Amino acid sequence: MENILSVAIGAAIGLIGAVFGSWFTARRQDRMWLREQKLKAGIGFNTAVVQLLDYLKETQLSDDGPGANELTNQIQEARSALYLLCASDTVDLADALARRVWSTRPTDGRDDRRAEFRETLDLLRRFTHQLRQEIARS
Repeated sequence: MENILSVAIGAAIGLIGAVFGSWFTARRQDRMWLREQKLKAGIGFNTAVVQLLDYLKETQLSDDGPGANELTNQIQEARSALYLLCASDTVDLADALARRVWSTRPTDGRDDRRAEFRETLDLLRRFTHQLRQEIARS
């Protein structure tokens, strides 16, 4: 009888260990998936923003490169992913950056527009820094 009780206790402990191990593994995989999705959305958003800024600054894009409308769509798609995945601070910066980029005009060599462009780049850096911190925390 003593042997059966020892075996039952050992089996119960083993089962509890297996359940907790599975739970911890699933939780870690969920965090890794979320981190990867945030990274993909952030990369897509940043890439489209930079390309659109280059386009608006009259930097030469390749002939087969995306146009302004396609870049705007890419920004919106990536921003939607950020809405679903990220904290409100990151989403707020993405919103501000998107609005800022959409209102950006070609610099045409004007100092006021160059200053505006530099402020937009500063906002892009702040967004990137915020997203990097959020990904590191997740």
